[in-house]
Amino acid sequence: MKRSTRKAIPIVILATIIACLFLLPLIWMVFTSFKTLSESMASSSILPSRWTMENYLGIFSSVSDAPILKWLLNTAFVTLVGTVLVVIVDVLAAYSLSRLNVPGKKLILGMVVAALTIPGIVTLFPAFYMFKSVNLLDTFIPLIFPYTASTLGVFLIYNFLISFPKDLEEAAYIDGASQWQILYHVIFPAIKPIAMTLGVITFLGIYNDFLWPSLVINSNDMKTISLGIATLIQGANFVNPAKMMASTVIATIPAIVIFLLANKYFVKSITNSGIK
Repeated sequence: MKRSTRKAIPIVILATIIACLFLLPLIWMVFTSFKTLSESMASSSILPSRWTMENYLGIFSSVSDAPILKWLLNTAFVTLVGTVLVVIVDVLAAYSLSRLNVPGKKLILGMVVAALTIPGIVTLFPAFYMFKSVNLLDTFIPLIFPYTASTLGVFLIYNFLISFPKDLEEAAYIDGASQWQILYHVIFPAIKPIAMTLGVITFLGIYNDFLWPSLVINSNDMKTISLGIATLIQGANFVNPAKMMASTVIATIPAIVIFLLANKYFVKSITNSGIK
């Protein structure tokens, strides 16, 4: 065994132990979701003594007071539309500020940087009263509209583009390409890792958001999955830990899948930043 390999063994063991500690709540959640009601309340064992699917069947039954599928559909619609809007708006804004002669460009950039320092909680209640004044509460509009742009995304993409060489763009201009063709065929492939990273961060942020939906949504059918799961704690399922964990498992799966599928773009984005 090489000396470098021997030195790496303790580090790998330590990293594995730390990873297991972080995964323990997730493992406990999954196993508890397969327990019976009595065992989930009384047993301290991680593994269930008798495996059952009754918690999942109860959630998806037609008489369930927790419409998980409806909440998931609401969340999917809000997160997908919000994420697409953020990527499109941020790419267009960053490209305009870095390549076009926009009036007041320096002022706009200063406002973007200043907006990065403002905590989101500061704008929460003004936005709430704005939507309330136009009677848009309990609709999809307040769930989507606040996510239509991200100052962080504009800032990141802009800083990438100002150092991106213009030779390819000039060559495309010579070949007769239009502004939109250059943006789609030259600029976007270059910023794709950053755009995908921004999209995943935005997706997870919208998907996991609880505070804002709790302010603007009241009806049960309009709830997102995070808000719906939170209300289960206050309902009849509070005395049914197994059913609560089954609901949480279902809510966790989409976020984990999206993160695993887009993980390579995180690596590419970090690599590109390191090279620059």
